[in-house]
Amino acid sequence: MADTTVPTFSLVELRQGLHREEFRRCLAEKGVFHLVDSGLTDADHRAAREAAVDFFDNADEAAKQAVTSPVQTIRRGFTRLESESTARITNTGQYTDYSMSYSMGTTDNLFPTPEFEAIWTDYFDRMYAAARAAAEQVLTAAGGEPEGGMESFLECEPLLRLRSFPEVPEDRVAEEQPLRMAPHYDLSTVTLIHQTPCPNGFVSLQCEVGGEFVGLPAQPDAVLVFCGAIATLVADGRVKAPRHHVAAPGAEQRVGSARTSSVFFLRPNPDFAFSVLRAKELGFDVSLTGETATFNDWIGGNYIDIRKTGATR
Repeated sequence: MADTTVPTFSLVELRQGLHREEFRRCLAEKGVFHLVDSGLTDADHRAAREAAVDFFDNADEAAKQAVTSPVQTIRRGFTRLESESTARITNTGQYTDYSMSYSMGTTDNLFPTPEFEAIWTDYFDRMYAAARAAAEQVLTAAGGEPEGGMESFLECEPLLRLRSFPEVPEDRVAEEQPLRMAPHYDLSTVTLIHQTPCPNGFVSLQCEVGGEFVGLPAQPDAVLVFCGAIATLVADGRVKAPRHHVAAPGAEQRVGSARTSSVFFLRPNPDFAFSVLRAKELGFDVSLTGETATFNDWIGGNYIDIRKTGATR
């Protein structure tokens, strides 16, 4: 029987060289783990989450429009409920993501207030530090040495998103549409996630482990780490980039199923180059032509602006 447990590792212990074989096996077979001692506790996530949720719940239309990017694909500022579709991007359906979000990166950010900016800038920096530390352990354990060196590779162009998943309406319960967000792997080196649990106990975030999708409940004072496709490429297949999705609750669990997810994508610089053939051999859906491509080429083909195509579900 396949092992579907998702292990927990301590960043402090990994830096000390402990649990190395177990960690390598986890990276190769699962590509997902909980990380403690990352320098971030549950309390450290609270201020940024509360600032974003307060904005979602209380900002008026003019305030929301002011921080809505005219170019949705750059992922900055406010993104409205159901204005994205992971299913369309991955060619697995037409349904929308049942979430809204606030996003920021290293440049071109849109902040609603100076106070919001201060809170989120500090949070971004702290998540960035934790993500770099996690990525360094992943790539070192897997024997992946980025071109140009580790330090240069990890000084990159990350993205932070706070996603809010409200209670689903009756036409989006699992009996009608099983998923809030379609299955996908991340175009990142690593992705760090800090989630709040659904008040009613429903576990919405699920990952493919051992051939089946298993629930990933929130764990106190831990972040969840998904290894992304870039780690797979850098480590030449010795790191798995697992598929994961966000499930919808059934009708009996619809009430009390709201949750938030703070997601930090440690993405490479736009000029990161890779072999298109090797990416396809490793199982990635790359529609690009030519022998090599850049991360900018790849990520550009994985965004759509649903405001132009029209939202359907």
